Amino acid sequence: MRLIILKDLFVGFLRARHMTRHFRRRFLPDVGVLPEVSHEVPHALGQELRAAALSEPEAVLARLDSRIDGLAESRAEEIRGAVGFNEVEQEKPLPWWKHLWHCFRTPFNLLLTLLAVVSGITGDYEALVVIGTMVVLSTLLRFWQEARSNREADAIKSLVTNTATVVRPVAPVDAGAPADEVFGVRLDDGLGHQSEVEVRLLVPGDVVLLAAGDMIPADCRVLSAKDLFVAQAAMTGESLPVEKFALQRDESVQNPLELENILFMGTNVVSGSARAVVVNTGERTYFGALAGRVLAQDRAPTSFQVGVNRISWLLIRFMLVMAPVVLLINGFTKGDWGEALLFAVSVAVGLTPEMLPMIATSTLAKGAVTLARRKVVVKQLDAIQNFGAMDVLCTDKTGTLTQDKIFLERHVDAWGEESEEVLELAWLNSRHQTGLKNLLDVAVLERGGVDGPSDVAGRFRKVDEMPFDFVRRRMSVVVSGPDGNHRVITKGAVEEVLQVCDRVMHDGVEVPLTPELLERIRAVTTGLNEEGLRVVAVASRTLAPVRQTYGVADERALVLAGTIAFLDPPKESTREALAALAAHGVAVKVLTGDNERITAKVCREVGLVPRNVLLGGDVEVMDDVALGRAVETTDVFARLTPTHKARIVRLLKANGHVVGFLGDGINDAAALRTADIGISVDSAVDIAREAADIILLEKSLMVLEAGVVEGRRTFVNMLKYIKMTASSNFGNVFSVLVASAFIPFLPMLPIHLLVLNLLYDISQIAIPFDDVDDDQLQRPQRWEPGEVGRFMLFFGPISSIFDILTFFMMWFVFAANSAAHQTLFQSGWFVVSLLTQMLVVHMIRTAKVPFIQSRASWPLLFMTVTIIAVGVFLPLGPLAPALSLESLPPLYFVLLPLIVLGYMALTQWMKGIYCRRWGWQ
Repeated sequence: MRLIILKDLFVGFLRARHMTRHFRRRFLPDVGVLPEVSHEVPHALGQELRAAALSEPEAVLARLDSRIDGLAESRAEEIRGAVGFNEVEQEKPLPWWKHLWHCFRTPFNLLLTLLAVVSGITGDYEALVVIGTMVVLSTLLRFWQEARSNREADAIKSLVTNTATVVRPVAPVDAGAPADEVFGVRLDDGLGHQSEVEVRLLVPGDVVLLAAGDMIPADCRVLSAKDLFVAQAAMTGESLPVEKFALQRDESVQNPLELENILFMGTNVVSGSARAVVVNTGERTYFGALAGRVLAQDRAPTSFQVGVNRISWLLIRFMLVMAPVVLLINGFTKGDWGEALLFAVSVAVGLTPEMLPMIATSTLAKGAVTLARRKVVVKQLDAIQNFGAMDVLCTDKTGTLTQDKIFLERHVDAWGEESEEVLELAWLNSRHQTGLKNLLDVAVLERGGVDGPSDVAGRFRKVDEMPFDFVRRRMSVVVSGPDGNHRVITKGAVEEVLQVCDRVMHDGVEVPLTPELLERIRAVTTGLNEEGLRVVAVASRTLAPVRQTYGVADERALVLAGTIAFLDPPKESTREALAALAAHGVAVKVLTGDNERITAKVCREVGLVPRNVLLGGDVEVMDDVALGRAVETTDVFARLTPTHKARIVRLLKANGHVVGFLGDGINDAAALRTADIGISVDSAVDIAREAADIILLEKSLMVLEAGVVEGRRTFVNMLKYIKMTASSNFGNVFSVLVASAFIPFLPMLPIHLLVLNLLYDISQIAIPFDDVDDDQLQRPQRWEPGEVGRFMLFFGPISSIFDILTFFMMWFVFAANSAAHQTLFQSGWFVVSLLTQMLVVHMIRTAKVPFIQSRASWPLLFMTVTIIAVGVFLPLGPLAPALSLESLPPLYFVLLPLIVLGYMALTQWMKGIYCRRWGWQ
């Protein structure tokens, strides 16, 4: 009988404190390290796109059973029924029941459920109710918070409904008419009427019209184009747009992304216009193929998952050691092995931290709410703690560190000196051309203002122009100035402009372009290139106003004015954000598809001084061992493919780092999924948002620092609970074993343990709202099972010392040494046990002196004071008889502070020893 009661004692007393924790990271199950996979498109798709590019427009239309004036709506519906909607596969949300199961199936929840079942079988229904309640609350809280965050993420995608301008026939088409001629009108005559159609309704064979600002709705073949420039940064990472034409000039091209007349879903038109026919839609597009391969890969286990599993096994091993010890001791000393088995199971239940899942989920949910106020959507709760553990942030350059917008950075003469005349000439050229207004022209016009520098607009009028082409790689305008003369103004690639120059302007004087001067000009250009700037030359020539029509032949004998240089500048918050991350111990590495010179320039602009630069070609030929060493000493990786990015992130993780990745393009999606924490922005492509754990709704990168700080605060508060429970439970096991050895009655009744457990659990609700010392926020926080085990063994015996001291005080000082006086004994230990449990939180929440150098948050202080007051009042109040408690003598309250202060003083002294030897996490 005595052992049965002791079993109840163990269950209640130890159950009140021990904890555990775990969480799953994402909606997909985790199956180990993400294997390195190729994110290139299937060969067949590449060949299909190449075949479309090399075919004549008429042949492409014929193969798609389409015409220059598009498909009839009825025919489009037939094709849609066969091929489906123009939608790319996305990470489908789990059904609510499966999401709920994933929220439940954490190691600690499963262990707690098993022990709750064992408790029910052995008749400990109080333990069953308490443990079951904690599991249900933590599961539902996590389910609710993650479901809400994912609804917010989905809302971002539904803000805009994309449409495309589709051409439909104006009248029934003669089925026998050739594809290149309908009603006698040739291919480029622009038949059909325009209709706005949802992008998801497009089908192969639809003819679409594209203009500046349009998203490419599917993979398309250009039929006709006028100065068409397309931004493919989402695919390639290249910040500058590429020009597209109706015909493929180089038939040897094998890479689909280099085809000059193929447009890819997910890219966008920067300038110009085009008519194109849809070749592939949905998952059959280049974008869809990449997205499908990214989403098909299982996510890599994160630092959070690995750390939690290690902590879980530490506590489970502790339980597996202590339970057999209790079984053997009681079995051999008492002789009743059945009771000894029940007693050992009770110890196992008591050593399991039933509050941890709820505390951890509440802490993470609080962090999610805090970040939501900073316009950050947290899709996965575990990502908050990974934020705090992150020690390496890998980031794309274009659109993340930079504004993804070209700016005119410099306008200099041939000697590299600032020149206003160069800006005036460049502005006139950009202002008066009627062809392509690319990003460079926009930058020039913005720099010069509406009327141009020095109001130059009112002094010149346009006469003629020679449009840009990729053979000459320059364009010219002819303007008439105040003196009536005509002036040819040319700008373009430096070498191509130098070919038509024979003089150079220097301090208002034209000087011959000698070989020595040519080398000087090239040196100035190289210097600008080394700064990561794209350089364009500007030249001019004055002619008599004898004619109004000019041609390419007039681009000769020009006078070089100088050069203009452009930059894709960093966001205003980038430098400050990177400095803040560095101050918090987070190293930043840039992984980009752009070239190394521009990347190096951006890095210098934001205060990031790279130690080494590694190119994609080098990454390609290095094995994992060599690259694993290189990633530790390299800060900038340029000209990378999506596979390169994911591989670098994987190797950083293999080296023991907790890695975050910040990106917004489809070429970032694989790395986003591989990283411990994927971060994207609301303007990112869908697949990047799907792969990310966190979405930034504002352009400022300072929220990254807020996320790191919040993640570390979350981690520290969870770790407080783990350390407190592990250490106190270790001491309590020893205390109860000692008590059962020499006391002839129970040191506490089950009702005492139930009340103690209830009061203690209520007090822990405030832990997620506790403050954290600044020094604990300055460095990455990691799960260290060895640290938890060492802490448990170091501080656990302290509580046992004062538990045993209380036993002696009640036994010898107050003569509570018989069954007749057991209520006095139990009341005395009830109060001491409650006070030490409340105070241990404040002792181990900080390495400093509690209440003096570091104070807890007011919710935690309030809960501590309230619970202590309730606990002291219960033996004195009207509920004492019902709880089998009795009033304590005045001398007890004289000695009580000495016990409590002694406990605090010894703990603080031991804490100092611990900090000096091992530090404080």
